[in-house]
Amino acid sequence: MPRLVLLRHGQSTWNAENRFTGWHDVALTELGREEARRAGRLLGDAGVDVDVVHTSLQQRAISTANLALEEAGRLWVPQLRHWRLNERHYGDLQGRNKAETAARYGDDQVHLWRRSYDVPPPAIAPDDPRHPAHDPRYATIAGDVLPTGECLADVVARMLPYWYDAIAINLLAGRDVLVAAHGNSLRALVKHLCRIPDADIPGMEIPTGVPLVFELDDRLQPVRSEYLGTPEEVAPPVQLEAEPDDPADVKPVPEGRG
Repeated sequence: MPRLVLLRHGQSTWNAENRFTGWHDVALTELGREEARRAGRLLGDAGVDVDVVHTSLQQRAISTANLALEEAGRLWVPQLRHWRLNERHYGDLQGRNKAETAARYGDDQVHLWRRSYDVPPPAIAPDDPRHPAHDPRYATIAGDVLPTGECLADVVARMLPYWYDAIAINLLAGRDVLVAAHGNSLRALVKHLCRIPDADIPGMEIPTGVPLVFELDDRLQPVRSEYLGTPEEVAPPVQLEAEPDDPADVKPVPEGRG
């Protein structure tokens, strides 16, 4: 039975500064690095021997994967990286302080941009230095594919091809897979995997640095899921609506610390 481990990167420098990060490439703080190391210890203690790793192209996710794997004694396993696992692109909000943005646009509008499923933030202009077209790591990607401001629905749409073409292939081969990525790209994956309704997904969070382990059947349907961590780190579960053909013993995905 293959296992899928989802790991949200640890605290980044812009997390600590309360700024919208999105596709901007920032490093982990020392707290974030320790969160990643602890995740690796939790994986090792649980006997989760990761066979292959998928990350975004952003250093906070890559560093989290490397630190966790080193701690777990699995730094040698193959790693694949793809922009489709990047964080949600926050458009013109990217880099702005969240409190200052709320003061400018109003709490309700910013909350709508941040937490709604299908309302994107203001798009970023093509000549803006923050546009991903100006970043060499995206030089080979068609301009009309690069995001300029995404809602969570957009992240689901751009993440799914990579799920089917890469991650699912590894799982179907019986390999235990670690995906080290971001709050929104991982929420997008969980939404697809657990068939979470659009109306419910805005209320679900994944905590930083706490591995979320899924056991999957041969159709890649969740049989059970659990966070590796203490009760203080994981809030009560979100109640999910099961599909008729879902296994009866699927556990709901727990909600993060918010």
